[in-house]
This record gives sequence, C-alpha cells and structure tokens, in this order.
Amino acid sequence: MVTSSPPSALFESDYYQNPYPAFAWLRDNSPVHEFNFPIGDFRSWIVTRFDDVHALLGDPRFSTNAGDYASPEFQKSGMVLGAGTVVERILSTLDPPDHTRQRKLAMGSFTPRRIAQWRESTERIVEAALDRLGKQENPDLMDYAGAVPAEVIGNIFGISLDRYNDIINAIDRAFHPDDETENVTSAFEDIAQYGRELIVEKRNSPGDDLLTSLIEARDGNDRLTEDELVAMLAQMIMAGLDTTRNLIGSAVLALLDNPDQRRLLAERPELAPQAIDEFLRYEGAFTMGLFRFAKEDLEFGGVSLPAGAPVIATILSANRDPRRFTDPDRLDITREGPRNLGLGHGLHNCIGAALARLEAEIAIPAVLRRFPQMELAIPRDEITYSESWLLRALTKLPVDLHAGGSR
Repeated sequence: MVTSSPPSALFESDYYQNPYPAFAWLRDNSPVHEFNFPIGDFRSWIVTRFDDVHALLGDPRFSTNAGDYASPEFQKSGMVLGAGTVVERILSTLDPPDHTRQRKLAMGSFTPRRIAQWRESTERIVEAALDRLGKQENPDLMDYAGAVPAEVIGNIFGISLDRYNDIINAIDRAFHPDDETENVTSAFEDIAQYGRELIVEKRNSPGDDLLTSLIEARDGNDRLTEDELVAMLAQMIMAGLDTTRNLIGSAVLALLDNPDQRRLLAERPELAPQAIDEFLRYEGAFTMGLFRFAKEDLEFGGVSLPAGAPVIATILSANRDPRRFTDPDRLDITREGPRNLGLGHGLHNCIGAALARLEAEIAIPAVLRRFPQMELAIPRDEITYSESWLLRALTKLPVDLHAGGSR
C-alpha cells in the first residue's frame, strides 16, 4: 500500500540524517511534490527524478532571481539570499544578459596556466594541513577538510590572513545566524564591505592572483563594475568554502564505509579524477540547488505551477535515481557512464568546478596515504549531519589516525 507522504517528513531531524528513503518515495510517488517549506512557511515544490532535475536546471522558463520572479510569500519569507545587499546579485541569481556578460569576464581568469599554478600551491597546503592534523590529540577530519579550501582560496585570491578571516566570519554569521547577536542582513553587508576594502587594497597592490585577474578582466570596453566585483568575490568565497569542505569530508567517510574502494584508490591512484566524479554523485556537497522561480504560469513534469512558484532541484536525489544510474546506492570509483549533477548543470553550473575537483583530487588521496590505518574514532551511528536544507554537511568526523597500526 502506497502511503500519502514520504517516510520521514521533509526538513525535519530524521530527514537530515538520512534523506534517501524520502527521496526514493518522492521519485516513485510524487516526483514534482508540493509542500510548505518550513522556513518561512511558503508554498513550494521539490523535484527529485534525475530527468526532471536536469530539465529544471536548464529550463529558461525558470529564474533564480527572487527579486524579479519569486512569489510574494517567498519574498516575505526571509529566504532571499543577501536581500537588500550586493550579495543578492551574485552570479548564481542573475539571468542573461547580465549573467552571460559577467560569467564570460570571470571565466577568463580560469586559464590552464592558472589552474596549473593552483595545483602546486594546493599540494603544499594539503601537506601542511596533514601535518597539523597529525598533531591533534583528538583529530577531527572536518578540520582538515575545512582548512584546505580556506587556505587555497585565500592563497589564490592573494588575500592576507587577517582580512580573509574577517570575510569568513561574516559568511559564517550570514549562513549560521545567532538571532540574539547578529542580523543576517548586517552579515551580508559586512561581506560586501570587506569585499570592497579588499578590492581597494588589491588595486593598490596588484599581484599574480585571481582577485587581481578579476579586477583587470575586460572584454573590449566592458569590465566588471565595483558592485559586480564585490558580488563575484563573495560568491567565489562562499561557494568555495563549505562545498569543498563537505565534499572532502563525505568522500573520506564513504571510503571508510567502503574499504574495498579505499584499497582500490590506494592501489590505483590514477583513478583519483574518476573517483571525484563518483564522490560528487554518491554524496556531493549540495543536497539541493538554489530555488528556481517560474517566470509565468506553466506546466512542469505534469504539474501546473503558478507564476512565482518556488521550485527546488534535489541534486542528491537525482544522483541516486535508479532510472539513471545502475545500483545507485553503491559507491564505485570505477563507475563509467552517465554524467551526474554534483556540480550543477545549465546556466548556473559551478564556475569553480575545476578548482573544486583539483582540491578534492589532491586532498582525499593524500590523507589516506599519510594515514593508511585511519578509522572512525566513534561508532558509525554517532556520525551526524548539519540540519542545512541546501548543503550535505557532516558536523564532525572524529578519526583515529593510527588505528591498528604503530605511530
């Protein structure tokens, strides 16, 4: 007998710890599912099948621009990213032609030469982070997973540690607010202010770094405006921190859960790029994409949606859809075949995909090489995930670096 609702209520505690049964039910019973989003209590829809998620991410009838297209209920909900600040106009929320122009200018900074430079510096950062991890009395692998992208981003942007810590702290307040001490809007305003100050500093002292490259980016007589530069800097730092941290942590946990795959990666390090694709599919950094809003009354996946309807594409569910992937709940770092959606699709696919892949490709095998006896330091059922609707994030990953071996 088919029940009328998923086995665990969406966005409640049980769901956050294991959303996959709910996703499986939705794929089979209500692939474009209407429900009230719990934060702000507004009418919304969640899309779970691979083909529908893929279509939604590339459908020009939808926009991520809440200010122009979201329903009044959504706009009043407090869910508009960076509302009232320049962060509201990050690349991920723009439509063409603004999106096309800005992305073209930004992508000119992601050259093969620059990516090659990032590899060398990332390898040094990873080794130093492993040294620090090895000295921890009670090591938490998530400290390592967070340190690598934070230091890589600071390095490639050419940002001094104290200024970089300022903007990281502001981002943390914006996405993990304490209602008693901080206002989300003020945190986003701080992000913008730090960004403006960093841009001024970099103009005065340019270097061979990504921020200088963005400042100098030009296409004919066109270049990024000051507000566009601030928004671009904020997006790249916001997107590059938690997402890569989460990917590294989840990948290491997946390998600890699947010792055969761990051994295979150790024996065949050339599989690392292919393994990263599988980690992105199996349990990538994003649970959902940003909200999409119907630009007009339309039909999607057999469901009628009103103009302004907030719709979320469920990345994790799409990447576990058996209609698309064979034996999707199994980790297989040799998997070939269909491309997954771990780094997005369409207009808003991840601009920093090359950097994210590079960091993960270096950081994940490196920790396993350095600590080949590493195991969980707590029972597996005590591992928990953050209650974030957007990101799939481990709260901690305590490890015994030398389990079963000598120090």
